Amino acid sequence: MIPAVLYAAPVFVLLVAVEALSYRFRPDDTERGYELRDTVTSMSMGLGSQIAGVPFKACAVLAYAALYTAAPWQLDPSWVWTWVLLFFADDLAYYAFHRAHHRVRVLWASHVVHHSSVRYNFSTALRQTWTPATSLPFWMPLALLGIPPWMIFLQQSVSLVYQFFLHTERVGRLWRPVEAVFNTPSHHRVHHASNTVYLDRNFGGILIVWDRAFGTFRAEGDRAVYGLTKNIATCNPLTVAFHEYRAAWRDVRTARSWRDQAGFLFGPPGWAPGNKP
Repeated sequence: MIPAVLYAAPVFVLLVAVEALSYRFRPDDTERGYELRDTVTSMSMGLGSQIAGVPFKACAVLAYAALYTAAPWQLDPSWVWTWVLLFFADDLAYYAFHRAHHRVRVLWASHVVHHSSVRYNFSTALRQTWTPATSLPFWMPLALLGIPPWMIFLQQSVSLVYQFFLHTERVGRLWRPVEAVFNTPSHHRVHHASNTVYLDRNFGGILIVWDRAFGTFRAEGDRAVYGLTKNIATCNPLTVAFHEYRAAWRDVRTARSWRDQAGFLFGPPGWAPGNKP
């Protein structure tokens, strides 16, 4: 099965080029724009994620198919309500996945890749993990609802394509009703910011309503500072992909008790004995 998002890859690359040129012909000193090594790293991470995703997709197909077969009913793809259910169920699954990957360190070790750039542009959207298996459990309930696996994969691709367009400083706030319901570049800039006031906010995929409902929404105010609270200062793709796993393993090895080991793995990023990040 070829991920549907791959068909959009040439458009992504073209739009990266267009956005980069826009900084040349319409510069903005308040925006970070592009830097060649950073962009190359983001592109490399995107290519690597697609290669790493091949065996993961095969496992996901088997898992979703098994759960779909075991579901008490199978929903008909010709029903419009099946697609409506899929849209909302997929977006809620993404919210749960995304929030968990910011709050559990062993999951954050996979997702941190996407936040490792100090720039925010279309190429940042392509900076994706090489260890995607941590996402699998969050979409399993959709198969148990009786949604065909091919529909799940299709909607995941639709969500990823939508989110590509969120990664830009070139678009300000949109029409207020749109900002109220949908995830927008303004909302997602908050999510990528390392400012203390913005940490762990705006986890939504296509919709922002889950953040509003579950108390994780924050409107854009102060200018975002992108990257990590402790930046890794490297463009080496291997370091970008695995640095947090290495750091977590180092902490586990030096932990004084099994409780501390569990905290370093399953606590939030920055957890340490005696503090509450």
